[in-house]
Amino acid sequence: MADKEVVLTLEGLKKIEDELEHLKTVKRKEVAERIKHALAFGDISENSEYDEAKNEQAQLEERIAKLEGILRTARVIDDEDINLETVSIGTKVKVKDLEFDEEIEYTIVGSAEADPYEGKISNESPVGEALIGRKKGEIVEVQVPDGVIKYEVLEITR
Repeated sequence: MADKEVVLTLEGLKKIEDELEHLKTVKRKEVAERIKHALAFGDISENSEYDEAKNEQAQLEERIAKLEGILRTARVIDDEDINLETVSIGTKVKVKDLEFDEEIEYTIVGSAEADPYEGKISNESPVGEALIGRKKGEIVEVQVPDGVIKYEVLEITR
């Protein structure tokens, strides 16, 4: 099965590269030490420390493989390629929620670096998908589980 292309901003690429480096250089050594320490207890058939360390090692290797897969298929959006006429990946968009009369700012990113708590929403999320391609002044209707939200696009920046 071919890996799906992952779209990243430069900031997202750096964050993934940093995490991968940390996992490979620091976390792998820590887990290896835990396994070594647990083996010193002897019989591994009833050694919960060993089992726990091996599970942590498996999760670590799975995360490393996932990050390497993301980097292998990544397409990086360069700031210079971002057109501020329309909402796209890499843009910040300020919208006004027309029902509650409040302004919200989102950064549109690829799914690999989405973090709603930081205001980074995926281009594949309902809101992100609805905003992509829109221009300043447009009214956008977003279908969400609770119904429909109407946003007005106020500003598009980098």
